[in-house]
Amino acid sequence: MITYQTEGVDMPAIKKRETSAWIKAVAETYGKKVGEIAYIFCSDEKILEVNRQYLQHDYYTDIITFDYCEGNRISGDLFISLDTVRTNAEQFGATYETELHRVIIHGILHLCGINDKGPGEREIMEAAENRALDMLADFQ
Repeated sequence: MITYQTEGVDMPAIKKRETSAWIKAVAETYGKKVGEIAYIFCSDEKILEVNRQYLQHDYYTDIITFDYCEGNRISGDLFISLDTVRTNAEQFGATYETELHRVIIHGILHLCGINDKGPGEREIMEAAENRALDMLADFQ
């Protein structure tokens, strides 16, 4: 089950049913089933608080993924800062909607086992994001 909630921000204009179907399809390409996924859309202030409290990181970020996966079933809480998504969209010359979908799927890709911190991993993650975004058109 995939849920969408907000904390201190308005719900972004996403098509929840279509987005959930897309997320499940992307997970299936990695041999994964969707368990309990909770998206929490929030502000920069909230994501900074979460980053400090749980990860001891003192900086803003677009997404924090808490992984509760078991076997091939992906589950997790995904905090997304809509403030940072908007800033990144402007910085990268992308639409807000495209950047939001990129961040939504970024967390799922982490839960599927793709990392982006080590040498060469960022490029692998970006390629996976782009493949997933290409699939999105089939669900909109």
